[in-house]
Amino acid sequence: MLTIATDIEVLARFGRALADPIRCRVLLALREAPAYPADLAAGLQISRTRLSNHLACLRDCGLVVTVPDGRRTRYELADERLGHALDDLRAAVVAVAADRTCVDADEKGCC
Repeated sequence: MLTIATDIEVLARFGRALADPIRCRVLLALREAPAYPADLAAGLQISRTRLSNHLACLRDCGLVVTVPDGRRTRYELADERLGHALDDLRAAVVAVAADRTCVDADEKGCC
């Protein structure tokens, strides 16, 4: 059964998805056009196994969906507005001091 996520859950899921550079690359690729896993893996130059794990995460986050296509499965963004959100995030100006690096919160730091 599908449920509607709250605003906070949506942001947390989006943040989790964007926390990994490979998942970011997958989302940007799917922003351009739906794709098959083999084509995505080749285009991103990663193994199909590694891609499969990232696609599973993106599905769990609710950002991508699968579309059966004969014996194959195509992936696409769950909502076209996600493409616009990705564009907006890429266009946002982020102010970061030159001497600062982004570290994981578990390491007592924050981006």
